[in-house]
Amino acid sequence: MKRVLIAGYQHETNTFAPSLADWTAFNRGDSFPAFTRGQAMQDKLTGINIPVGGFIDAAKAEGWQLIPSAWAGAIPSSYVTRDAFERISAAILEDVQSARVQGLDAVYLDLHGAAVAEHADDSEGELIGRIRALVGPDVPIVASLDLHANVTRRMLREADALVSYRTYPHVDMAATGELAAQLLRRRWQLGRREALHALRVPYLIPLNAQSTWMDPAQGIYDKLKQLDREHNAILSFCMAFPASDIEECGPVVWGYAATAEQAQAAVNTLYAQASEPTQWQLDLLSPQEAAQRAMALADTSDRPVVIADTQDNPGAGGDSNTTGMLHALLQQGVGRKFPGQVALGLMYDSEAARKACEAGVGATLELSLGTSVPTFTGQHSDPPVTGRFKVMAVSDGVCTLPGVMMRGLTVRLGHSACLEIDGIRVAVVSGKKQLLDRALLRMVGIQPEAMKVIVVKSSNHFRADFQPIASQVLIAKAPGPMAADPGDMPWKKLSPQTRVRP
Repeated sequence: MKRVLIAGYQHETNTFAPSLADWTAFNRGDSFPAFTRGQAMQDKLTGINIPVGGFIDAAKAEGWQLIPSAWAGAIPSSYVTRDAFERISAAILEDVQSARVQGLDAVYLDLHGAAVAEHADDSEGELIGRIRALVGPDVPIVASLDLHANVTRRMLREADALVSYRTYPHVDMAATGELAAQLLRRRWQLGRREALHALRVPYLIPLNAQSTWMDPAQGIYDKLKQLDREHNAILSFCMAFPASDIEECGPVVWGYAATAEQAQAAVNTLYAQASEPTQWQLDLLSPQEAAQRAMALADTSDRPVVIADTQDNPGAGGDSNTTGMLHALLQQGVGRKFPGQVALGLMYDSEAARKACEAGVGATLELSLGTSVPTFTGQHSDPPVTGRFKVMAVSDGVCTLPGVMMRGLTVRLGHSACLEIDGIRVAVVSGKKQLLDRALLRMVGIQPEAMKVIVVKSSNHFRADFQPIASQVLIAKAPGPMAADPGDMPWKKLSPQTRVRP
């Protein structure tokens, strides 16, 4: 029976964002499961749409014996602190060392691929390298990666095989864990590493242009699957996380096959389609333009207009607390036109949420909602919204997500409430979570299907659950920590061979 150690380290690092990912961030358990280790990790993550869950299911079907180590995840933010990374690394390395005593046939890692630590720009490459030094050259190491991984030369060199998600929103996370298991099985059957070919795209792709629900990405990933079949390959295309100021930030196409010729033919064909730059153009609106357009569109539709407040996406390093879109909705009178049918969320403001829960439903409070935060421009975002808010609903913030994106995951956001101001309902929470599931609005009494306009603090993940009910999706560029246009960021370490725009 093959013995496989499983572990995970998930963080998407926006080096331009204001908040660090410290050890506490990996233990909060709000947006990601809290740090867990040993059998409890396997028990907790089985059956959830995350990569390790898919790998566990595939490994059981193969009859492999799993050795659960540690799994750590924190919501995207700025750098992972040295202390947090070293704690996570030490736990995994200790378990690898212990497993070697009884025999270890392989290591599987559930990684993001865009984690930057304070002392290690390529922290996943560092972790894989440390494991490789322990297990030697003959024990396979395979890893699954987020579609937004910044894949480095070291990661490709140290691992036997890497494979990334193929959807954004990431509805195939567990399926990617299964692909990692397939790569491991192929590695054992061949008796050596498969041939690898990799090519780097020479520019950064904006997050909002990357959705696989539309072209060009949709067509590129359709082609990827076709090439897999034609060449008996397993290909990946990481469009990268374009807010990590490291030398090797940027998209990469790579693939594995039994022969170098097969790998090269498949990767070269996919690269030719993916690397054409003009296809990645964006249509971004100012907050005021987005509010005006949404109001006009909602007037003639019986389904909600959804506005992505992309530059405050807590899934990309924002803190989900800026107020640019709320100010614009108020200034344009959107809530007065559609009273009680305009929603915004999730607004991270633990103090306002606590006061609302203490006051109870029906109370009216004088509040200062939201935060003015430093942004990549060197300026601060809009000031808090100050005024009289009515408490429409309160909640303990515990919600199990039913949507396809992270189905089965239970989030714990603490004191939560629906606060209404001037006809606009704001979902206020005490934990950071991207609004990617309609259940997060229902948690505080907002029925998304009944809304005329919904502002989501998200870039693309919201599409999995919100686009099916939306009449139109707009992208707003309100001031926040995550630049919708990578060219707006003050890069220092990015390779001079990589352009900041397509």
